Amino acid sequence: MSLLVGLNIINNYIKKSKKSIHRFGENIRQIALNILHKLKKQVKLGLSRLAIFKRFDSFWISFHKYILKSNIKSVYISISRILKQIPPVIGIFLGFINSLKSAFVKMVRFFRQVYQSVRSIHQKFRESIYRAFGNTPQIRIDLLIIIVLFFLIASPFIADVFSEKEREIEVKQVILFLSPRCEELLGKEITEKLLQEFNELNGEVIIRLADPLDEREPDILLFDDGEFSVFTAGSSLVELSSFTNYDSGGQQLAIPLVSFMDFLFYNIDILAAAGFDSPPKTREEFLAYARVVSDGRFPGVSGAAMSLNSGDSYSLSRDVFSWLWAAGSDFPSGGDGIVLNPRTAANDITFFGSLYREGLLATRVFESTGEQRLEEFAQGRIAMMIASSRAIPYLRQRMGDSAFGITTIPDPATGGRYNINISAIYAGINITCEYPDEAWRFLEFITEKSSFLCSELNAVPGIVTSIIPGDYIEGDPFYIKAWDIFESAWIIDGFSGNPNAREYERSFLEELRVFFTTSRTAQQTVTAIQQRWDEVGRDRSF
Repeated sequence: MSLLVGLNIINNYIKKSKKSIHRFGENIRQIALNILHKLKKQVKLGLSRLAIFKRFDSFWISFHKYILKSNIKSVYISISRILKQIPPVIGIFLGFINSLKSAFVKMVRFFRQVYQSVRSIHQKFRESIYRAFGNTPQIRIDLLIIIVLFFLIASPFIADVFSEKEREIEVKQVILFLSPRCEELLGKEITEKLLQEFNELNGEVIIRLADPLDEREPDILLFDDGEFSVFTAGSSLVELSSFTNYDSGGQQLAIPLVSFMDFLFYNIDILAAAGFDSPPKTREEFLAYARVVSDGRFPGVSGAAMSLNSGDSYSLSRDVFSWLWAAGSDFPSGGDGIVLNPRTAANDITFFGSLYREGLLATRVFESTGEQRLEEFAQGRIAMMIASSRAIPYLRQRMGDSAFGITTIPDPATGGRYNINISAIYAGINITCEYPDEAWRFLEFITEKSSFLCSELNAVPGIVTSIIPGDYIEGDPFYIKAWDIFESAWIIDGFSGNPNAREYERSFLEELRVFFTTSRTAQQTVTAIQQRWDEVGRDRSF
């Protein structure tokens, strides 16, 4: 009887305390929301601290370019090997510890408030039950209190789970679309992995791969150097300096994720059969090697190759300009545009004319693409060609490690410096994107994955600003040699991101074709190219 009376008292108390229970649940939820809000502020504070390191990273890029253009590069390389022993994440780690400490203090306060609320309810129940039963030892009062407290504490959370009203208050998701070029540049497996990880970490922003057949423009763009110039000319990219909190003195329209460089690839067996036990180092040696291979003793094999198909956006940079840069040339800007050095450019054109007119190149020079030439090289039909470091994994799979080698692009033996141009895969935000802040979150995410992308793609140099080679480079003879060439080279900008790049390249290609197929001299060709480049510069200035 006493037990029934006690249970009845408890039941009546629960009914009378319905509003109090709901109020308690609301208090608990509000406390949790306050804590989450404060944690969010701490995360933003941590990100603002990271901005300091972004500024340092941008400063490091500028410093890196300065070093590569100075004559103290040997000192820089020595310092870079020493810095390999210093963990670069100490500052970021300390900032994270401070944010974590602040979050922990907020969490302790949260649990303290919960404890005080539970203790108050516990005391009220104890008073009610002892008034009904006294100190009767037959009743497990503590067990009864635990059961009641469990339902009290769980009731607001259970109500939230099954409440349709709560579900309607959920934060609206933003869905953004990623350029399908991502699968072409990074691969389908890597793309799917990146999207899955980002979407799991960011419930409020969902990234999906755009359908190539859909007329809707992607919000986030991934592209290479050829497309970069097109997007720049069309003003298709959002300016990113407001997100990076760094003023570089110019527009920052994209973020480089992975970078590559060009090498001379050579077939070891073909050169050995032609009597050469090492690759050519100068242009004269290159011509001599190509003449021997192309003299008929190796049926179906060409000494060298160029692929100048206008549909290959990287063709001119790879098969023409890389020779100019290796010889120490650059494209300095004049008053109205880009200026060619008449003397050195004439020598370069003459060299290309010798390759073409003497029949040393594989056929279909202006019809073939870089991918087609790479396949011909893998089949043993080309002895020497220029290709990106990105081709190394493909050729190793097709030919084996002992069938081919890489080396620097032969120079004119004039004692000039060895220049290289870096090609890259970039990420940017489409100017038509309705949610640029949310799109920037994905750019931040994928930028943090640069090391992962470099490793998966075996990219050399990978991250240009890195002074330490990736783990995939160390211990691998191909990548060690590629990295050594990178460290000893001078980096130039080329046409990357130049809005006039397509016009400059088209003019050069058309005039080079005229030179190949007519009796026009190299000097006349250089003059014609410069005249057209001046016109491009003047047209763009108005």
